[in-house]
Amino acid sequence: MALLFCDAFWGTDFIDQTGYEAILQRLQDGRHMCKDVEELLKMRALAEEKYGRDLVAIARKAEGQTEIGTLKASFGKLKAEIEKTGNLHIQLSERIKGEVQKIEAFREHQREQRKKLEEIIEKLQKPKMLLHKKTMDSKRLYEQRCEAAEEAEQAVGKKTNVNTSTHRQSEKVMNRARLCRQAANLAEKQYKWNVDQLKKMCQDWESTYRSACEVFQQQESDRINILRCELWDHCNLLSMQCVQDDDCYEEVRKILGQCDIITDNNCFIKMKKTACHPPAPIEFQSYSDMDANGGVRRVETKRLSVMLPGMSFSGYPEAGSNSAGTCTSAQQTGGGPEKYMVLYDFKAQEDDELSMSKGQVVTITEKDIKLKYIKLKRTREGRHQAQTV
Repeated sequence: MALLFCDAFWGTDFIDQTGYEAILQRLQDGRHMCKDVEELLKMRALAEEKYGRDLVAIARKAEGQTEIGTLKASFGKLKAEIEKTGNLHIQLSERIKGEVQKIEAFREHQREQRKKLEEIIEKLQKPKMLLHKKTMDSKRLYEQRCEAAEEAEQAVGKKTNVNTSTHRQSEKVMNRARLCRQAANLAEKQYKWNVDQLKKMCQDWESTYRSACEVFQQQESDRINILRCELWDHCNLLSMQCVQDDDCYEEVRKILGQCDIITDNNCFIKMKKTACHPPAPIEFQSYSDMDANGGVRRVETKRLSVMLPGMSFSGYPEAGSNSAGTCTSAQQTGGGPEKYMVLYDFKAQEDDELSMSKGQVVTITEKDIKLKYIKLKRTREGRHQAQTV
C-alpha cells in the first residue's frame, strides 16, 4: 500500500512546520541527485568521445603496408572495424549528451513548478501565523477581562453584604463591575471572531497544503521514474554498443578465418622469387693459384724435360732409356687418375719444365701416346698434377 505525503507530514501543533520542511528537504535532495546523474552521464560521454577519437586515430596511424596476401586483407579489415567502432563510440557520446539535456530540462521544469507551490504556501503561511498570534493575544485579553469582571462582581457582592457602605460606594462598585463585564463581552466577541477567521484560514491552508503535498509527491515519483528510466536507457545504450563492437570484431574474425598461411607464402614466393637452386659452394683456393688481383691464376703447365719414350704408363721404363726410372707408379685405381712417385730429384732447365723432388707424387690427368711426355700443374691442394701430351 502506497503511503501519502499529505497523511504523514503535518506539524505537531498549529505553528509547527517540520513536516513541510522535511518535504522541501527531500525535494532539494532529489534535485541534487538529478545533478549527480547529469554529472555522471557527462563524464561518461566525455570518456566515450575520447575513447572513440583515440580508436579512430589508432586505426588511421597504423600502417601495415608491408604485408601481403590474406593477412594484409585481415589487418586492413581490423583497421576499418576499429575506426568504425571509434565512430560508434563517438555517436554513443552524442546520445548520452542528449540524455543529459533531457534530465536538465526535467529538473528545471520541476524547479519552476516547485517554486510556484512554495510561493503559494508561503503566502498562506505568513497570514496564518499572524492571525494565530492575533488570536492568541485576543484569547489572553479575553481571559484577563473575564478575570477582572469576576473580581468586580465579587466586590459588588461584598459591598452589598456590608451595612456600613454608602449608596454612592455601592453605585461605584456596581458600575465598575458592569464595565468590566462589558469589556469581557467585547473581548469574548473579538476572540471568537479571531478564532472563526483562523478556522477559515486554516481550512484554506490545509486544503492548499494537501494539494501541494500531492504535487510534491507526484514530482518525487516522476523524478524517481525518469532517473530510473534514464539509467536503464543508459545501460541499454552501453549494452547495444557492446553488441555493435562485437559485430565489428566478428567481421574481422570472418576475414581472419580466410587467412591462409600457405596462400600467403605462395603469394610471396611468386612475387619475389629469385632463383630455384642454391648457389655453387665456395671452394678453397690456394694462394699459389691466385693472381695479384685475387682472381684464379692461369693454370701453369710444364713438361718434364726428360722424355720418357721408354716409360710405359704402367710405370716401368723401356730398355735403352737414359732417364728410365725417373717416375714409378705410386697408385693406380680402376677408372681413376694415375699417380706416380718421383724417384730422383730433378731441376727444371727450361721455362716449360717443372722441378721435382724425390718422393713427390704426381697425378696423370691426360695422356698422349704419340708425344709421350708429361705436363705437370699445381693443384688447389698444393700437389702437382702431371699431364702427358
